[in-house]
Amino acid sequence: MMEKEKEGEKNGPHCARGVGVSVLPEGCISDIVAFTTPKDACRAGAVSSIFRAAAESNAVWERFLPPDYQAIIAQSSSSDSLNLSSKKQLYLSLSDNPILIDDNKKSFFLDKLSGKKCFLLPARELTIAWGDDPRYWRWVSLPESRFPEVAELYSVCWFDINGKMSVSMLSPKTNYAAYLVYKLTEEAFGFDNPPPTASIGTTGAGEVHEQTVGLDLPIMEPGQEDQVLLLQQQHTSRPKLRNDGWLEIELGQFFNEGGEDELQFGLKEVKVLWGKSGLIVEGIEIRPTRG
Repeated sequence: MMEKEKEGEKNGPHCARGVGVSVLPEGCISDIVAFTTPKDACRAGAVSSIFRAAAESNAVWERFLPPDYQAIIAQSSSSDSLNLSSKKQLYLSLSDNPILIDDNKKSFFLDKLSGKKCFLLPARELTIAWGDDPRYWRWVSLPESRFPEVAELYSVCWFDINGKMSVSMLSPKTNYAAYLVYKLTEEAFGFDNPPPTASIGTTGAGEVHEQTVGLDLPIMEPGQEDQVLLLQQQHTSRPKLRNDGWLEIELGQFFNEGGEDELQFGLKEVKVLWGKSGLIVEGIEIRPTRG
């Protein structure tokens, strides 16, 4: 009798021995997975068949989608491209295939790792100094752009581009960055001495972040973030090549506390007033930072 009691103490109570998460109902496992991240949910599917069923469930992926995703999709003229067969497929579609919303005035997509909301504001929704004067800027159509028009700089000395949006459109409690999405023609000039200054901030925070951006610096390849730069290039944001063939350059970061503040961002060089030409602007993208 004593030996059995000792054996029981050693192995634990009968109700605790051999009990694993897999014995839980699928609904409970789904609730657990829903408190992780989309990346973790995909990994959980490899644990077992019951985990796979839970990780693939609509209940889990509904939690990863923004609360207002249905209202956003309802604004889209390109929602036919979305895979609506399940909430997971919808999530992946919104991550991989941005949709146009608000009468093509914005492009919307999800950050694939986090599910946070991302937007690309087209050049037409930005305030561009002399943008309506064909002597300085031209509005052209490019097949590689998701928008009907992009802005091409013909010649200007006063270089000033600004944009704004309500932070309520973005995911709260999230660190975001703004990126200029652009190209340079072979004849581009005037963006190096001095380089333009980017700015970003919200009306409520009262703090504006500024940094110089090297639009015509060599494209930064993966793994070059810690590369030694010339003294005049330090503290200067550098361009990266995007998967869609455009270039992007970071204009700055901000933390979205939520609320109704207005986010303001821009890029300008209005001090030296040297001529500039050859910049093609698709828009400014707002998306979460990583790392």
